[in-house]
Amino acid sequence: MSIKIAITDDHQLVLQGIKSMLSDTEEVSVVAGFSTAEQTLRGLASSKAEVLLLDINLPDLDGISLSKKLLQQQPELKIIALTNFEDLSFVKRMLKNGVHGYLLKNTDKLELISTLKAVLSGEIYLQKDLQKRLLLNDTKSNSRNQLIPKLTRREQEVLQAIAEELTTKEISEKLFISPKTVETHRMNLMSKLGAKNSVGIIKIALENELL
Repeated sequence: MSIKIAITDDHQLVLQGIKSMLSDTEEVSVVAGFSTAEQTLRGLASSKAEVLLLDINLPDLDGISLSKKLLQQQPELKIIALTNFEDLSFVKRMLKNGVHGYLLKNTDKLELISTLKAVLSGEIYLQKDLQKRLLLNDTKSNSRNQLIPKLTRREQEVLQAIAEELTTKEISEKLFISPKTVETHRMNLMSKLGAKNSVGIIKIALENELL
């Protein structure tokens, strides 16, 4: 039995290219092709596809959000991101949403077929270069996070309010504390994060995933 796959990509050349690349193998059959998220949501279930190759950059809805919706509708579906985006933030967000693989469009036929087999057997597959970068990034992030002091619940609330660009008075009213207390928390945040001002607080907080 061949692996039934569907492809969602708004570039017809990509759709045709993948179909052509797989046309001479009996291991895989392309049962559907979609160019928008709406088409995918409407037609994927009836296509009986086991695996969806999904581009992240779509005209009506990004692939990150689409993957989440699809897996809510079809929990058994396997999704492999097939994209030109190699930024690790995209990789992490797709994996967080439950996708089973992440390939760049420079992949070859052998790797594509190997990835299809891997995800159908329950594995998560990332291209080796992305694996190495993700591991290195996580190691650096863990080392950096160990140097960041823990924030109190109130400091976290003030941090969130600063990120929302609220003034001291607005933060005071929102959290039912005095303006002086707000400024004390702001100074504590600057001290703990090593920031010089509110902009620095937000920048360092984002870098360390505190927001």
